Amino acid sequence: MTLKNRISLLVSLLFTILFGLASTVIFVLYSNFRKEEFRDRLEIKALSNIKLLVNVKEVDDQLLKMIDQNSINKLYDEKTLVFDSHFKLIYSSIDDAKINWSVEDLKYLKKHKTFFKQQGDYEVYGVFYDTKDKDFYALISATDDYGKRKLLFLRYTLIVSYILFTCICWVLTSFMVKKAMNPLRLFHQKIKNINENNLDTRIASKSNKDEIDLIANEFNFMMDRIEISYQKQKEFTAHASHELRTPLSRITSQIENTITDSSTSAKEKTFLTTILSDVNHLTELINSLLILSKIDNKNTEDNEIQRMDEVLFSAIENLKKSFPEFVILFEIEESDNLDTALEVKGNKNLLEIALVNVLKNACIYSDNKQALVKISTLKNQLVISVLNTGKTLSEAEQKNLFQPFMRGKNSKGKSGFGLGLRIVHRILTLHKSSITYSIPSDKENLFQIFFH
Repeated sequence: MTLKNRISLLVSLLFTILFGLASTVIFVLYSNFRKEEFRDRLEIKALSNIKLLVNVKEVDDQLLKMIDQNSINKLYDEKTLVFDSHFKLIYSSIDDAKINWSVEDLKYLKKHKTFFKQQGDYEVYGVFYDTKDKDFYALISATDDYGKRKLLFLRYTLIVSYILFTCICWVLTSFMVKKAMNPLRLFHQKIKNINENNLDTRIASKSNKDEIDLIANEFNFMMDRIEISYQKQKEFTAHASHELRTPLSRITSQIENTITDSSTSAKEKTFLTTILSDVNHLTELINSLLILSKIDNKNTEDNEIQRMDEVLFSAIENLKKSFPEFVILFEIEESDNLDTALEVKGNKNLLEIALVNVLKNACIYSDNKQALVKISTLKNQLVISVLNTGKTLSEAEQKNLFQPFMRGKNSKGKSGFGLGLRIVHRILTLHKSSITYSIPSDKENLFQIFFH
């Protein structure tokens, strides 16, 4: 899970939980408030009836019943019972309504003065009233339809609000976090595209100095040091290669002169020829390292349009000078946009070096000393394919094919240093192009160069 999604999830869950708790607390508090408020109303009603019976001589149970019947709110379905000190019922407000009571309830009232309990859909309130002469007990029950309707409305309101605002929160949180994390996404995208050819890339930072800007500044500082170190490494490789080429050229020249000298014996010539071969291999290695050190130099880039078919023909001619026994077969796949695709911006010398290395690799590792070169197009892209027959590479070797000094098992007994394809990859990367390796069929190696 990405950091953006994790933050969105945590914030949304936190809001969902807090809003759920707040809604629950509101509902519970209002439910308790309704009960307390209804209990107070029942208490007032019960005490009013007792006081009328006790304190007003003109009021008997029949008159009090008439008063109750005319004043009762039918929504409450009230029922009032009044008992004397001997637990005898002396007043009942409505004959058809029932209150479940027992002597134990009245004894409990005498001890605790009041109680409030639920009986089915009814809520019952009991109160003990003490006078100088007699004790009275009152039980009153009713249903709080009005209060319960308000409680029900509140419950549905809280549920709908919870669902609605939770959904809105999840959507808005995702949007806001995505917007807040957008600079980090751009930061990641720039870092992802950095390679050895664009070490001068820097991350733009604003002046507000937030956490992302601090990271960007530190990253830029780190890239400055990396670029300086990398530049020094390239300069050292270039200078060392230049310095080594001069003595190696002298050694090569002296060995060649000694071999051609008539006074040199056959045994000495054989020995010197072996040394000359080693010196030539060393010279080739130094030249390859020198090419690698120069490839990343921006001065090697130019914006001239090159005809890749002409560059390819030139590369084939150069290859034949070193390997005249190899046969290069050539094909062109005609298409409407071929002429346009053949025009590529870049450095002619570097492009030719890349093609020569690919062709040379195909010829050296070919079983029949030949390779098939094909020019085609794919979605307006120029594709140069080089196919040969020979031993193929394993999956592990394919992963490291374009790494420096990488040589597969099929290179046993063949000269080379494992830098040719690395040079090709670096040159094509510099020209915003790519190369792939595949095995079309058994004992077939296919390299394809895509010019984007």
